[in-house]
Amino acid sequence: MKVKDADILIIPGYTNSGPNHWQTRWEGRLSTARRVEQDEWSKPVREDWTQRLADTANKAERPIVLVGHSLGIPTAIHALPAIEKPIAGAFFVAPPDVANPKIRPKHLMTFGPYPRNPLPFPSVTIASRSDPFCEFAIAEDIAGAWGSLFIDAGEAGHINAGSGHGPWPEGSMVFAQFLSRL
Repeated sequence: MKVKDADILIIPGYTNSGPNHWQTRWEGRLSTARRVEQDEWSKPVREDWTQRLADTANKAERPIVLVGHSLGIPTAIHALPAIEKPIAGAFFVAPPDVANPKIRPKHLMTFGPYPRNPLPFPSVTIASRSDPFCEFAIAEDIAGAWGSLFIDAGEAGHINAGSGHGPWPEGSMVFAQFLSRL
């Protein structure tokens, strides 16, 4: 699949993805990419976020590729039953452990737990060994339950601009390979 053959939905997490975040950079570079905008980036409500994603996805004209970071991942997973359009694949980066009672802010737990059913489309999940929002073994377990190809990003923090992953060329290459196989 080529970029022009898909509607690429960028799904940021808590507080959105700023101008230096890899998601924002990809959105600017990929001609068919668009961000799923939320009304309350700093006060996420699961039902609102998942409905906004479903509404956006159901307007797609081509097969959908989901690109979720952090809280965007449980948003995508919980929105799946309401998405009526075909999903070609999902690219998930830095899944948070939304079942962890130590997560802050605490209301992020309302996005958990993750459904553990295998995903009905190809997916990649990339996780870091030093992500403060999820233990590596938990991310690996979740990805395994989904049947997702799991990629170890090493000691990469939360894989965002704050951890030095603004341009993130390695992620861009993995995404390009993933897209070419869809």
